[in-house]
Amino acid sequence: MPQIVEFPERPYAGVRRTITMTTFGLVADRIGEIIGWLAERGIAPAGAPFLRYHSIDMANDRLVVEAGVPVATPVEGEGDILPGTLPAGRYVAVSHHGHLDQLAGVIESLLKWAGEQGLEWDMTDKDGVEHWGCRLELYNTNPMVEPDMNNWDTDLQFRLA
Repeated sequence: MPQIVEFPERPYAGVRRTITMTTFGLVADRIGEIIGWLAERGIAPAGAPFLRYHSIDMANDRLVVEAGVPVATPVEGEGDILPGTLPAGRYVAVSHHGHLDQLAGVIESLLKWAGEQGLEWDMTDKDGVEHWGCRLELYNTNPMVEPDMNNWDTDLQFRLA
């Protein structure tokens, strides 16, 4: 069941890419690299790594997505690893246990639930392209510890207007 949660600003290090539905690896596969980059600097992750969806254009199969790793205090970027901040505010949050292939259905249910509650997203739709203030998928399971995606735990957090 979704719930509304208040979050403070959360700093992170991330890599942003424009991708298609079939090229998610270009951004998702960078998470391990970001964690390693932070480790080289003696910085521990301050939470689960995530994908942040900046814009979604389903008609043209173009998404602007950022892979990020939360940190306790802001960091300087290097190369294409850039500092970022997840905005403070109210988010609709829901947890999912199971394969990532099931997330589309979970997202559909979340959007429907929010609509029934009369909630408004921090999102603008411009010419059929959704621009999100903050839409997150957080990956709570380390794939090196649990390789079976059917046992993964994922949180969705979508910011409200």
